Amino acid sequence: MLVQSKQQIYTPDEYRELEETTEFRNEYRDGEILEVAGGTINHSQIIGNIYAFLKSALRGKNARPFMSDLRLWIPRYRRGTYPDVMVVEGEPVFTEGRSDEILNPNMIVEVLSKSTKDFDREDKFRFYRSIPEFREYVLVNQSEFLVAQYIKTESNEWLFREYEGESAIVSFASVEVQMSMSDIYELVVFENAMVD
Repeated sequence: MLVQSKQQIYTPDEYRELEETTEFRNEYRDGEILEVAGGTINHSQIIGNIYAFLKSALRGKNARPFMSDLRLWIPRYRRGTYPDVMVVEGEPVFTEGRSDEILNPNMIVEVLSKSTKDFDREDKFRFYRSIPEFREYVLVNQSEFLVAQYIKTESNEWLFREYEGESAIVSFASVEVQMSMSDIYELVVFENAMVD
């Protein structure tokens, strides 16, 4: 969830300076700064499950995952954001003079929340597509066994896949790794399962 701060226009450098000292993470949207609110236990669990799995599966390969504490900068749209999980193939490319702001993920995973799901599916996906290396976008529903995936083809078109149900296997195409839904949702308790 994003919470808008006082209406003021900031430069990217002012935003970066603020991020070095603030207790909370903020997103930058072309001059505006929005606070990133905390997530649910399911949100956190799913991020951890995916990151841990990818870290192990990609060991020794030319790709590595990063969690949501590393900022992504999108130059074309002047956006600074914190994807839930990113994978970088090869060496990370950083904004000049920084080690906390990456430019070249090839895969991004977002765990959807009620307040951000529409933005994640539409505008954020459009912003991410401006990154030349970006080839795969994975959206994970935290309320049911449901994963949506967009894969960039050789002809620069985006192919949509959907995985549903606890027995499904998700194929992360850009890193050639498969992960079961049961691993993605390990220790996740859906709200409707908690109701008597």
